[in-house]
Amino acid sequence: MKENKIPYKIYLEENEMPKAWLNIKAFMKEKPDPMINPATGKPVVKEDLLPVFCEACVDQELNVTDKFIEIPQDVQDFYKMYRPSPLVRAYNLEKLLDTPAEIYYKFEGTNTSGSHKLNSSIPQAYFAKQQGLTSLTTETGAGQWGTALSMACGFYGLDLNVYMVKVSAEQKPYRKAVMETYGAKVIPSPSETTEVGKKILAENPGTGGSLGCAISEAVEKAVTSENCRYALGSVLDHVLLHQSVIGLETKAAMDKYGIKPDTIIGCIGGGSNFGGLIAPFMADKIEGKNNIDFIAVEPASCPSLTRGRYAYDFGDTGKITPMMKMYTLGNGFIPPANHAGGLRYHGMSSIISKLYHDGYFKAISYVQTDVFEAATMFARCEGYLPAPESSHAIRAAIDEAKKCKETGEKKVILFGLTGTGYFDLSAYMAYNSGTMTDYVPTDEDLEKGFATIPEIK
Repeated sequence: MKENKIPYKIYLEENEMPKAWLNIKAFMKEKPDPMINPATGKPVVKEDLLPVFCEACVDQELNVTDKFIEIPQDVQDFYKMYRPSPLVRAYNLEKLLDTPAEIYYKFEGTNTSGSHKLNSSIPQAYFAKQQGLTSLTTETGAGQWGTALSMACGFYGLDLNVYMVKVSAEQKPYRKAVMETYGAKVIPSPSETTEVGKKILAENPGTGGSLGCAISEAVEKAVTSENCRYALGSVLDHVLLHQSVIGLETKAAMDKYGIKPDTIIGCIGGGSNFGGLIAPFMADKIEGKNNIDFIAVEPASCPSLTRGRYAYDFGDTGKITPMMKMYTLGNGFIPPANHAGGLRYHGMSSIISKLYHDGYFKAISYVQTDVFEAATMFARCEGYLPAPESSHAIRAAIDEAKKCKETGEKKVILFGLTGTGYFDLSAYMAYNSGTMTDYVPTDEDLEKGFATIPEIK
């Protein structure tokens, strides 16, 4: 074992935990393009969003000036139930790879939801309760977000309807059980419970659904229900804001031990965990304080950054949300039923899309058998069973560490381990039995999705 004074796991003291979220938009030289109201063709204003979201979340969504936004004390107290999360030195993985690189990962799976999603569900439920609302609706892909919001709503006494992507609901029935334990109602999406769900099923009989479909249903349910709002687990700016606790904790822990990362890697679907992990490091890069290489990793089956188009598009399949300038595969793109359910979204956060478009980081993609090869290697040497989503980042970190072995360069590599894989055992069974298959959409497949992108003059 390498001799090093850095412990396996680095924790912050309670007084070192973040007291404010970092608003990356306030650091950006060029801001993301505004959302467009499809009814007016003009940038959205606060009044456009209030029927859908909690007012406090709307204010955060539209805030482009404040670099730091205070975390309410009640939310800080909830965070203390499971935070700080550990920053782990992957000594065993380094040894297995025989690499000169130092590898670290920020582990967000230490709560019952098993992922980073609780970081945003808590403030969203808190703000809903403060506003006097009685219920929320949401969508979920792999189930981490639905579980996290179920936990937060259970704590604050709010009713919750969760529209879960149908293929994920079929693959992960125990996720449904956990959500229901916390009091949520779970509906496989698309469903017959909403008008948009009925329309999607009529046009795509037998579909396994998508996050875009589930978002449409959840938004419709919210705006047609009394004293109810919609909560989103990724993509939007206020979600990335809440997730900045990941990066702020990571940077504080690294600074504490004098660790300076050369490469930061995260899996990416809608952008929340990647945006949260890189937030303070990217803020410094924008201000010329570091030259870190940032790598976003997505599934080859849903390649919004690596093969998508940078355009205004709807955030949902039913075309009822505002239009966002983002990298997108088209709101009508329904990805195949791969096991990384949390990464099956047709678009990407406007913040992440703008940073990518301006060249602040690079993006790569992997097929799922390569991802599970890395997941299995990691599980055997580091002990944690990683979620399929997180395993995309593990794959990239391993490949970067192998490059260091080839060149002899000693880099410090940091990646985000966003959650655990204990509800993904069917995926591991498929990989272990050799029945897992890879799917990469053809150019023709992508063109069908691109055809649904609206023309904005």
